[in-house]
This record gives sequence, structure tokens and C-alpha cells, in this order.
Amino acid sequence: MALAEALGVGPGVASVIGSGGKTSLLAALARELPGTVVLTTTTHILPFEGVPLVTSADPDAVAEALAASRVVCVGSRAEKNDKLVAPELGIDALASLADHVLVEADGARRLPLKAHAAWEPVIPACSGRTILVLGASGMGRPVRDVVHRPEIFCELAGCAPEDAATPKLVARAARAEALADVALVNQADVAPDAARELTVLLGMPAFVGSVRAGFAALP
Repeated sequence: MALAEALGVGPGVASVIGSGGKTSLLAALARELPGTVVLTTTTHILPFEGVPLVTSADPDAVAEALAASRVVCVGSRAEKNDKLVAPELGIDALASLADHVLVEADGARRLPLKAHAAWEPVIPACSGRTILVLGASGMGRPVRDVVHRPEIFCELAGCAPEDAATPKLVARAARAEALADVALVNQADVAPDAARELTVLLGMPAFVGSVRAGFAALP
């Protein structure tokens, strides 16, 4: 099954949240989806290798970039690092210019799992699909080492920071947050049994796979 089909990503805006492979998933979806694609963020993101970057707030600049390249990345330059922040041109405007707009809607500091603060994730009102990514590489390791915002995770899951991040605890936290329409348990090549167990426990449409290893969205 194709990744976009499994995750229900159609024309319009789709948001990716969570941790453990959001950027890889966005890049994979951009390669797979037909038509024009804008990659962007409502928080911050690194530019995508090999993808043209548009930092202008002029819609004509985005249109010109899409005419030259099927996939482009749109964002504003951050002041202190190489990351991009939310574009000045709004997500609605981008959706009028491209067939697909894929949004990274929160950050996880490169950890495989995360819990969300009250102001997260930043999902655009026009988003028609929200995909939760969870990294199986964090399974079996202490919560404090593998979860972004471990204190919130512990409150949601009813555990201590030194406890192992089991599929049961991760699923409990995700169910309590209830932020997404569908989930991808990524990095299944690292911990296949735990990944499949988590997929069953999430209580939402969920798929297991490994985007980087070249297989994804396995039933």
C-alpha cells in the first residue's frame, strides 16, 4: 500500500506531528504525491536537501518556483540558526497555489517520542488531515532519555521518568492527547515487535513501518 494512500493524504493541507521521523515522512510523501507540493511549517523546520527554497512572502514567487520544480519548501528565515520558521504567506494562501501542502506542525528536539504542551501542536485550521508519528526506537528505554517533554508524558501515561517507554505507556499518552486522525509508528526496523504492539494499542487508524529503510505503512 502506498504511504499517502494508507495515511489518507489527499489534495489540500495535511499536518504531521509527533516525533521519530516527521521530516523523513514529509519528504517521502512529497516524492510520492502527484502534482505540486509545498513543504512548510507552522513552527520550525530545516530546509530539505535538493528541494528549492522560497523565503519570499510574494505568492508569485511561490508560483514561479512551483512552475520550475514540482516540490518546493516555503518558510521564513530564522534569525539565530539555519532553520526556517512559519512563512509570512499563510497556509491558506499556499493551499491555493499547490495541489498539496505538507506542514510540520511541531518539534521534538530529535527525540523519538514526545508529549505536547498546551500550545502544541500548531495545526492550521485548514488542515484536512493530521498524522501522528511515533518513533519505535524509543521503546524500552527510560522515558527521560527518549521523550520530549517527559514530565507531561508521565502525567498522561501515569509513570515515572525512569520507567521504560513501553508500547502500553506510549499508547496511553497518545490516546489521552487525541490529536491526530491517523498514526504511523516509524522506525519499525529497530524494534519491530514493539512497533506492532503499539500500533494495535493506539486506538486509532495506525500503520507500522520504517520510512528511512524504504518500507512504510505496513498493515
